[in-house]
Amino acid sequence: MEPSSSLVTVSVTKITTFTISLLFLISCSTFTSTEAYDALDPNGNITIKWDVIQWTADGYVAVVTMYNFQQYRHIQSPGWTLGWTWAKKEVIWSMMGAQTTEQGDCSKFKGNVPHCCKKNPTVVDLLPGTPYNQQIANCCKGGVISSWAQDPAGAVSSFQVSVGAAGTTNKTVRVPKNITLKAPGPGYTCGPAKIVRPTAFMSADKRRVTQALMTWNITCTYSQFLAQKTPTCCVSLSSFYNDTIVSCPTCACGCQNGTAGTGSGTCVHPDTPHLASVISPPGKSDNTPLVQCTSHMCPIRVHWHVKLNYKEYWRVKVTVTNFNYRMNYSLWNMVVQHPNFDNLTKIFSFQYKSLTPYEGLNDTAMLWGVKFYNDFLSQAGPLGNVQSELLFRKDQSTFTFDKGWAFPRRIYFNGDNCVMPPPDAYPWLPNDSSRPVSSLLLPVMTLFLSMAFLFARV
Repeated sequence: MEPSSSLVTVSVTKITTFTISLLFLISCSTFTSTEAYDALDPNGNITIKWDVIQWTADGYVAVVTMYNFQQYRHIQSPGWTLGWTWAKKEVIWSMMGAQTTEQGDCSKFKGNVPHCCKKNPTVVDLLPGTPYNQQIANCCKGGVISSWAQDPAGAVSSFQVSVGAAGTTNKTVRVPKNITLKAPGPGYTCGPAKIVRPTAFMSADKRRVTQALMTWNITCTYSQFLAQKTPTCCVSLSSFYNDTIVSCPTCACGCQNGTAGTGSGTCVHPDTPHLASVISPPGKSDNTPLVQCTSHMCPIRVHWHVKLNYKEYWRVKVTVTNFNYRMNYSLWNMVVQHPNFDNLTKIFSFQYKSLTPYEGLNDTAMLWGVKFYNDFLSQAGPLGNVQSELLFRKDQSTFTFDKGWAFPRRIYFNGDNCVMPPPDAYPWLPNDSSRPVSSLLLPVMTLFLSMAFLFARV
């Protein structure tokens, strides 16, 4: 009976191993689409709307509008780049408010030459200062689009395009395919164009409504995993009740050994001779990130300092530091998650808006700079930081300095999740005896017990 029992055991082991492997492969293939989901902005996306407003002899005229419905993720300079592939042999006769980066081969046209003959055109916004006869509403901002929470009026960008060699009715027009959006780099994935109910337009005097001849929408979602291989920011912590300053985790955004995620891992020390020539080599423009040499190698660091404790209030100082010598952050913003934001009393020198992605839960705040004061975060150097203080009212039923409660749960900078220190490294109260031992102890004990169990079975 013993050989039979061993055979059964081996068979069960093989079946179990096969089942686990199969489940793992299924899970990997099933959940990849959730990469673009953001728990703090579950409905955030960029919607691109094409409104056909006029038929022409060989095609149509359309207004293309991009709506940034993301609460805190904006598109900064050098701006958006939109691309697609024509379904037939369409050409672009003319554009207003934008232009294609290449004209393509238009040699078969005589007399009137199209603006672009490429099968897969790439479109960019025009710059501020463009002549008025080349503009339309919401164009010509250099591709910069604000986030919806920060500036709804600036979260829209539009251009007009005249398309030829296309259909001239709703039944013969074919929507473009393979839409791509760079803002300004990768990160966005766009779905297929879907024909929807034609857009309605209200006249200036609000007494007449017209509608587009045809409308289709494209929805684009953002994934930080697609945007960059490594994080772009980190968080450090300190407090008045503990002398310990918890730095950003080592190699949070890369290391100085040439494997850093910020470019090629190149960094420069602030005391480097001829620093200006290193940052901007003579005779050429280089936009490759060049960060200050640090243990974390992140372009951005957010420091959260628990500053003061009052009877009914407590105070925090937040400092954002730029370590990138080749990047200025205009219209920057930061999102912080902490349970005491439902009792935020005062904020100094930052703008504030409460974000409530889920009903009844007010623990998330969006912070950004005051216009013309600190909405521009300069490149690394003496001016490369912005700071503010926050005053919270205590809720006696929940407030405590114990076990790191006073520190944020999560921080985003410009829409990207920042690397937090491990919870067991947070500054703790001096008399706190319940602080856990090093985070390394748990996996070591688990390994030891597993090995002991295996040896006992042998």
